[in-house]
Amino acid sequence: METSPPPLPRVCVTGGGGFIGSCLVKMLLTRGYAVNATVRDPRNAKNAFLMQLDGAPENLQLIKADMLDYDTVAAAFAGCEGVFHVATPVPEQKMVDPQKEMMEPTVKGTMNVLKASSAMKVHKLIMVSSLAACCFNPDWPQDKIKDESCWSDKEFCKESEDWYSLAKTEAEEMALKFGEKNGLHVTTLLPSLVCGPLLQHVAVNTTSKVLLYIIKGGPDMINNKFYPMVDVRDVAEAMLLLYNKAGTSERYLCSLDQMDLKDLLGIMKTMFPNYSYANKMVDVDFNVTFTSDKLKNLGWKPRKLEEMLTESVKSYDKAGLLRVSDGEPCRLPVFFRAPPV
Repeated sequence: METSPPPLPRVCVTGGGGFIGSCLVKMLLTRGYAVNATVRDPRNAKNAFLMQLDGAPENLQLIKADMLDYDTVAAAFAGCEGVFHVATPVPEQKMVDPQKEMMEPTVKGTMNVLKASSAMKVHKLIMVSSLAACCFNPDWPQDKIKDESCWSDKEFCKESEDWYSLAKTEAEEMALKFGEKNGLHVTTLLPSLVCGPLLQHVAVNTTSKVLLYIIKGGPDMINNKFYPMVDVRDVAEAMLLLYNKAGTSERYLCSLDQMDLKDLLGIMKTMFPNYSYANKMVDVDFNVTFTSDKLKNLGWKPRKLEEMLTESVKSYDKAGLLRVSDGEPCRLPVFFRAPPV
């Protein structure tokens, strides 16, 4: 008599309605996991698509939680063996109050996740950091490839008012130290610019808006600097790979090879010649070379850039996002705009 395999554990995904979070939720459900997904409002129409995913009626719970409210975070983690901490703000407009808009949600929110994980006896916490927590270090030798041993310089980030990079660096550093001190298994993933097909179109995420702007063009000046990219599905795969294989207190860079914007434009114009494309750019003397070999050595096999771009454009077209509007022009998220000369 055959016995069925034991059910996979229940896990929680913070920011389950977001671009990365929803892709991870979808993948976990297809693999047989029971999933708690935190969202700000489970009744909001923009989250309805989550309950339409395969396996969702049986294995998905949408849980109202705010990363700044410890009690709601702890409640979401109850009964979970693993947590994937994905939720984080990504600025689109110039911040009025960086401390309130970026630093608190990222750093304090992460601390609530760490404390709740310990209190709820979570076995493993996989945290999404960012390549931004590795790239910005003026003291790193220029001829040395950046790897997981490189951290962005927090003072440098403060001086350049790069609040996103500062917040991600502080949060990741804090998470790894907390894990070591408190015996919590913490592993961090540092993806680059995340693109790929959209699961929902009601609230388009910031990084997808960057690629949309590159395709459609518009009035904003864009920096011609490094644009390393990675497919959202490969980020989800990497997180589950870390959950199953990575050790504690480890960090992993997650990106395809780097390129600059002109390289990306050249590839896209060849693949999709019928779009307008951004043509206002300024060269920036900032170059980064890094490696994702550590993640690949663990078994990560990312899609090729061309596949990611094809699936992204197909998704945008299906959602009607590539149509030229007669109203407001397409705008580039401010985080990616070149400063006025």
